[in-house]
Amino acid sequence: MHVITIDEPVLAAKMTEDYKQLILPFLDQHVKNLAINLSNIKNIEAPFAIEMVNIQQSFYEQNASMVFFGLSKELRIFLDELEILDVINWTPTESEAWDIVQMEEIERELLN
Repeated sequence: MHVITIDEPVLAAKMTEDYKQLILPFLDQHVKNLAINLSNIKNIEAPFAIEMVNIQQSFYEQNASMVFFGLSKELRIFLDELEILDVINWTPTESEAWDIVQMEEIERELLN
């Protein structure tokens, strides 16, 4: 699993293309699973949050996992208001993100 920490305090709509260019190439690597650390994020604009969901779905379609962790309470409230919190795969800590990735890997193995 790769862990990416985003250091920007605000994830603006205009940053979605840069995010896609950073994240999607991991699908071409041997280790495709990602954990995205959002602990430094103070605000996400709605279009960026929607793109997070779309990219996460791309990972699942390619039999890879993407887990977000470190979301602040304010960020969770905002994503919940957008009805995204229940859609994205998130957990409080990196350790729990690792556990989710491992469980999803086992599930994929069992289903194949």
